[in-house]
Amino acid sequence: MVRSDARRNRDRILAAARAVFAEDGAASMNRIAQRAGVGPGTLYRNYASRDELILDIYREEVEELAESVSESLSTMTPVEALRHWTTELVDAMRKKHALGAALTPDVRKAVTEQTYGPVFGAITLLLDAGKADGSIRADAEPGDFLQLTGALWRASEDRTQPMLSLILDGLTPPARREEPAETP
Repeated sequence: MVRSDARRNRDRILAAARAVFAEDGAASMNRIAQRAGVGPGTLYRNYASRDELILDIYREEVEELAESVSESLSTMTPVEALRHWTTELVDAMRKKHALGAALTPDVRKAVTEQTYGPVFGAITLLLDAGKADGSIRADAEPGDFLQLTGALWRASEDRTQPMLSLILDGLTPPARREEPAETP
């Protein structure tokens, strides 16, 4: 079990690292320690390397996002929850893109390996809820949805929702789609 003061230090380090990396992806560990109000020894006891710190930032944020699915499904329809969750994921990916310069190839690989499962699981829950109520087509696959939405964080922010609407429209079961108006 982690002592409460050690947990507070770790939380302060993570919060400071998020803020510092958002300002400068190449920021030093010393700068993070200063922002967190801890000494370098405390920082390195929690995170032996910059890579470990960056990986923990990603892992924690993806876990929080994945855990939000149940709450969203309790207050929204599956399609609304999927739109909301996907928008949150895209926003998080845009923020993390700034960390791209700070990622070594090994960390980039570890981020992908450690965050894929929770993201895939969250998408599966959302799609399954929509399949159960008939609002999402039965053949919708989480991997396909993830691949399609992967382009959203690279698009300009003003294009995110229109593009997401196209993706979500494609998930609508054929029987529920509105027929296009006939042109004379």
